[in-house]
Amino acid sequence: MKQFVLAIAIAASVSGITQVAMADDALKAVIAGAQRSPANVMRDGARHPYETLSFFGIQPGMTVVELSPGGGWYTEILAPYLRKDGKLIAAANDPASGSDYARKNIARFKQKLDANPAVYDKVVLGIFEPPVKLDYAAKNSVDMVLTFRNIHNWVADGDASMQALFQHVYETLKPGGIFGIVEHRLPAAKPQDAETSTGYVHEAYVIKLAERAGFKLAARSEINANPNDNADHENGVWALPPVLINKDKDKARYQAIGESDRMTLQFVKP
Repeated sequence: MKQFVLAIAIAASVSGITQVAMADDALKAVIAGAQRSPANVMRDGARHPYETLSFFGIQPGMTVVELSPGGGWYTEILAPYLRKDGKLIAAANDPASGSDYARKNIARFKQKLDANPAVYDKVVLGIFEPPVKLDYAAKNSVDMVLTFRNIHNWVADGDASMQALFQHVYETLKPGGIFGIVEHRLPAAKPQDAETSTGYVHEAYVIKLAERAGFKLAARSEINANPNDNADHENGVWALPPVLINKDKDKARYQAIGESDRMTLQFVKP
């Protein structure tokens, strides 16, 4: 009897390892897929999509929310990866927004989705316009929420708004759900201005917001770290690639630094 139970346990363990390996191969396949734009692929060395998503613990059967997908850099990976067995909710701007910028942004994003239905036909669009419109998922309904280089865009709304945003993410996640964050990292010794005008944010501030909402910091990674970035540039993080907002001024120096130093944090809802 003991041998029979042991055999079942071994078989289950092997099955689990096989499933993880298959998910791993599937992630590698979509990252290498033809649906990705060449310009986005060129940034893999700075954004580390395979390592980052693996660190967060993504699996193909999950329901995943991507907050503020922007131009869809990560959507190009998440949509095909989750298309068969999971679900991707792109929490983006409201088409009926009072902001002209927001309306144009969601129009461009929808155009991207509509242009390739074989990849994006199952993407669900939600509304995410903090601090007022947070309408993308029901409570306790999703396995993972991800956001990439967006926190600095929301900080100027104030601590109360930021706390409400993190609380809303917490509430949408199922128990055991994961909140994965990548953000430009401001050195602890540098002061954080209320407007986050440089685009950099203190890691301790992000952790504090998450823990106040009820999250537990499960892990942090230096996958997206860049020790060459001191976060002290004219026009902030946008001086660095890929934006290079200062154009030819100190361009070689900024290119040598590379993309920003970034925190990569994994929080779990207990």
